[in-house]
Amino acid sequence: MGGGGALIVAYLSIIVLLPIAALVSHGFSISVAGRGAGLAFWRWHVSFGFRTFWSAVTATGARNAIFLSLWLSFAVAAINAVMGVAIAWVLVRDRFFGRTFLDSVIDLPFALPTIVAGVVLLAIYGPDSPIHVDLFETWMGLMLALLFVTLPFSVRSVQPVLASLDLDSEDAARTLGASGLRTFFSVVLPSLWPSVLAGFGLAFARAIGEFGSISLIAGGVPRTTTASYYIFNLTAGFLWTDAAAVSTALVVLISANVFARRFQKRLL
Repeated sequence: MGGGGALIVAYLSIIVLLPIAALVSHGFSISVAGRGAGLAFWRWHVSFGFRTFWSAVTATGARNAIFLSLWLSFAVAAINAVMGVAIAWVLVRDRFFGRTFLDSVIDLPFALPTIVAGVVLLAIYGPDSPIHVDLFETWMGLMLALLFVTLPFSVRSVQPVLASLDLDSEDAARTLGASGLRTFFSVVLPSLWPSVLAGFGLAFARAIGEFGSISLIAGGVPRTTTASYYIFNLTAGFLWTDAAAVSTALVVLISANVFARRFQKRLL
């Protein structure tokens, strides 16, 4: 490994790997061993064993929040995977007035602070909605917010791949009598599939940890409390032990899912 590779590894270790390793080792491994563990957060101190850890992650609020985050994130990533391909297709293959403007709008969630997105969504889909659609304190409101902030990942993952595809294969399929739909599923989609999966993964990861855009429209009621919102409420109440335990459980669940997908892909 050259000097550049070593620098990259060192940077990723400091920024990503060390914080995650510290969280998992203090919050999960030591808890499973059943021994008390200490983890300092500013001037507060967290100490818990397996029984405390299990009690925190199996509490009704924690279970509901984690379940809500997981299924919402999966649904949002799946919906935007489909819509991302459709939008990328229009941007790449069609020529129409306002195409450049539409292409720029796709990146708006990247530039817009998520809390501002939450304010805008609450103004449009809140109790005083100008279009008379009230999604305040509903899972549909959460889904709409998550769809908004994750859309660019799905579109931008597919768009450059679609733009680089050779059109000769599609022309040949049509010459042989294949319909437009069959050509897409037989010729185009197999080439796009890796980028679609990449966009799905990015959207899922962003949705599972999103807080700003959903914090207002969630309303703070239990039925719309996601894992990130639940952890925030715990830290706001200085319940560091429970917050660390739930955070650890969430990291372990997501990591297990990532490694399972990697292992399955290698087997296939």
